[in-house]
Amino acid sequence: METRIAAISIIVTDPESVEQINLLLHECRDYIIGRMGIPYHKRNVNIISVAIDAPQNIINTLTGKLGRLNGVHVKAAFV
Repeated sequence: METRIAAISIIVTDPESVEQINLLLHECRDYIIGRMGIPYHKRNVNIISVAIDAPQNIINTLTGKLGRLNGVHVKAAFV
């Protein structure tokens, strides 16, 4: 199956959602190239960047599930 490379940006404003985010990312661990999390204490948010190489439907499913979590804002850029 053809894969696409994407950079997923996640901004977390509700710390209660972090455990669910980590579970969803763990489900896609075979496709994730790398991830970086940055706590931004001044604004009380966390910023997560994920590089992924996966089929389009996997990326869409992941971003959709993440975006439905409380206090989680997601955008993806594709190549």
